[in-house]
Amino acid sequence: MRRLSRDADPILIRATLVWVRLRRLARSKSVRAVAAALATLILLTALRAYDPRIVGELKERAFDAYQRLSPRPVADLPVRIVDIDEASLAAFGQWPWPRTRLAALTKRLGELGAGVVAYDIIFSEPDRTTPGRLAGELGDADLPDRDLTVALLKSLPDHDASFAQAMQATPTVLGFAAISARNTTRPTVKTGLAVVGVTPTQVLPPFRGAVANLPLLDQAAAGIGAINLSARDRAGVVRRLPMLMSDGTQVYPSLAIEALRVVQNQKGIVVRGTGASGDADTGHAALVDMRVGQFKLPLTRDGEVWVYFGRERPDRTVSVKDVLDPAKTAEMRDKLEGTIVLVGTSASGLLDARATPLGQVVPGVAIQAQLIEQIISQDFIERPDWADGFEILATLLLGTLVTALLLVAGARFSLIACGVVFLAAIGGSWIAFSHFRLLIDPVYPSLATLATYVAVERVLHVASVREKTFVRQAFGQYLAPALLAKLEQSSEAMRLGGEMRDLSVMFMDVRGFTPISETLSATELVDFINTLLSPLSDAIQDELGTIDKYIGDSIMAFWNAPVDVPDHAARACRAALKMRAVVEQLNDVDAFGFAARGLADPVVRIGVGINTGTACVGNMGSAKRFNYSAMGDVVNVAARIESASKEFRSDILVSEDVARAAPGLALLEAGEIMLKGKSKPTRLYALAGDETFAATPEFAELKRAHHQLLGALATRRSDAAAEALAACRTTAPPFMAGLYETFAERIVAGEGASEPRLADGPHGHPV
Repeated sequence: MRRLSRDADPILIRATLVWVRLRRLARSKSVRAVAAALATLILLTALRAYDPRIVGELKERAFDAYQRLSPRPVADLPVRIVDIDEASLAAFGQWPWPRTRLAALTKRLGELGAGVVAYDIIFSEPDRTTPGRLAGELGDADLPDRDLTVALLKSLPDHDASFAQAMQATPTVLGFAAISARNTTRPTVKTGLAVVGVTPTQVLPPFRGAVANLPLLDQAAAGIGAINLSARDRAGVVRRLPMLMSDGTQVYPSLAIEALRVVQNQKGIVVRGTGASGDADTGHAALVDMRVGQFKLPLTRDGEVWVYFGRERPDRTVSVKDVLDPAKTAEMRDKLEGTIVLVGTSASGLLDARATPLGQVVPGVAIQAQLIEQIISQDFIERPDWADGFEILATLLLGTLVTALLLVAGARFSLIACGVVFLAAIGGSWIAFSHFRLLIDPVYPSLATLATYVAVERVLHVASVREKTFVRQAFGQYLAPALLAKLEQSSEAMRLGGEMRDLSVMFMDVRGFTPISETLSATELVDFINTLLSPLSDAIQDELGTIDKYIGDSIMAFWNAPVDVPDHAARACRAALKMRAVVEQLNDVDAFGFAARGLADPVVRIGVGINTGTACVGNMGSAKRFNYSAMGDVVNVAARIESASKEFRSDILVSEDVARAAPGLALLEAGEIMLKGKSKPTRLYALAGDETFAATPEFAELKRAHHQLLGALATRRSDAAAEALAACRTTAPPFMAGLYETFAERIVAGEGASEPRLADGPHGHPV
């Protein structure tokens, strides 16, 4: 992005700043996770609203499982099936039977006291065995007495007429099938219709044609009903049945509704739709329920009813062979008197086998019987109109919840929460079914929640991997592995910007670097720097320090950022002690080759200054290129302390704040320096050793003699100071010889212990 001048349009400047902030926000892991969740939920909601085949099948499979777990209770209700079974075909011949036999069956059922006889069979073609049809088929055949034979056949009763006469004597309901192929066939309407609210013709999709019975039979029947199955059912399983059908003009009830109407001697049915008086106007034309005499049943918006299946019971079904057996009249009367009789077939080869949610394969007529029993017992299962909206809302809420949990609690806890949500959804859905007979889908909201979890978790995982990679690239050289691992777990510290933290800051510098560099070539100088700074950096990182930068022959480091280091002051001091030991070891083995070259002074020396206090620390720079650094007065003071170590001839000096924060170390007061902007001098301490050395008798003796020295200097008692100085030199480690050389110069000059000195800046200028 180009640099904006001061004279640029303020609106453009503000817009640019907003754009920068938006780009920074877009890179946020949380924002990416929320965006992934939002995109996933929008896609899943759209998929649920569209309700493709696979989604519908998952939902209906769950409903099937509920019915298998809790089927409709078995009860001996007045519904019977008269079955054209294998035994009946063996007794009376193959199907189709002559209509005279069906007439005899219908008459027989009436004599046995059946309340209504409903045929789950369509009689769309004339009976081929009718004598009159046989006479026509003789044609011009050369037969003896042909004319007499034809006249005799035509004089015999018409089988279809015989069937019609039997139906007039016994209340009978016939079925028809609505089809999508266009034709002009329409069944006879037998049912009166009273409508409250929208009319069924406004809601029901019109069928284009029908397979109906012979007009003669339709006229004789007391009722005509549809035997269609629901077009919405999938996988060949019957779950719903349409209660009403329409050709766009007329409305036809189902076979079961007609059987109930006729058996109750009702002239019509009552259908209620949306927009009825007292009902809330939903803005969508839909059917609500219907009443047939004393029975009321809920409808889906398109006029169907969910069938609540019970286990098949053999006592509901009787064979046609037994019904027509005169020897079983009393037994059949006990079974059939006052019942709704459904005539259908279970014989193999007649192609009327249907699968139910209970996992059973039953004749189609058995499904009609189940439906009628359900209406009589008034035991319904319903899919309420608000179910779709509720499930979509549940999908959105659960997806939002799991996204929030992922952002707040992490992947493991969120996965457990997903499992709890899945179990809760199934449990709530089961309670709705078992207690209230409501069909609420638990599968899609649960799977959608899992899909949202996977999408968001993957985005967070990828973002975390990228962050860890970036953290390792940015901090791998400057942080100890332990700190780097902590930073990877909490990479928020990598955001551009700073925070105020309590830090311990160290500056290290090579003493006499200029003379050293003058004796080395460029390649040798680089080798020298690398040989020295590499182990010194390791010492810092071993104590969980963060290397801020390398400045030529110097190192700046700090503790307690970007992750917490509770004992940061003590660790900074221990790092300095390790650095002292490293330099001594390198000198002992002539690692730099200075002794081998015959240099006048082959010993390398360092100076270290440490301070502790509050500083601003963070990523400073641009969004693409920045440096994790610390700024503030505590940093400046640490740099001045390192510079002061030259004057005090001590390799490690720390501030009074460090001495208070790490009281267990072997520290000896070195003196005071005046810093620019400070009203009081800064007291410095020389670091003699760690906690182990501080507990030794030798340090105790050194500390006693050092205090005597400071006291003598404070009272300007030169003799006492010289005596205490001699005691200090006797017990002090060799690396403290320079410090006591400084004290010797003070004694000679007659200075007091509390007289502050000016501190030099990084380039030797007093500040």
